[in-house]
Amino acid sequence: MIQFESELWVWRSDSGSGWHFITLPEAARDAVKSEIEGIPRKGFGSVKVRVTIGKSTFETSLFPAKEYGSYLLPVKATVRKANSLYAGDEVKVALEPL
Repeated sequence: MIQFESELWVWRSDSGSGWHFITLPEAARDAVKSEIEGIPRKGFGSVKVRVTIGKSTFETSLFPAKEYGSYLLPVKATVRKANSLYAGDEVKVALEPL
């Protein structure tokens, strides 16, 4: 299990809609890379993970983002609402690659 804290932020598209993400800090990024070494990845180099944020546990994918030098963790509205999370909040995350 990889645990860390990082800020929830919004990526806004040209249409004005927004996707919420958490960027994995360097230590978490390195731990993920170590755990998935030698395992084939899905499209775009994504990594399937099981994530726990607050009282929510869910499966999703991490996406590599060269411009951030790390992986991005998408956080759906249902998870944000269930845990009263907003852009700018520091979020405690536990995840494990699947």
